[in-house]
Amino acid sequence: MGRFEELVELVQSFEKDFHKFYEKGNKSAGTRVRKHMNELKRKAQEIRVEIQTIKKGEAGQS
Repeated sequence: MGRFEELVELVQSFEKDFHKFYEKGNKSAGTRVRKHMNELKRKAQEIRVEIQTIKKGEAGQS
């Protein structure tokens, strides 16, 4: 569950900028939100690759 907790913490770290952009209209916060979303995308891809590697490893052991 470590990877799940990493994702939750990552998303929670974006909360202030999401609030500033969507609730207060702060355009600089919008730029940071876009940056955060790229970070989330990279983390998701990293996890996808890890899962695929684990699946292939298990298939090879059968």
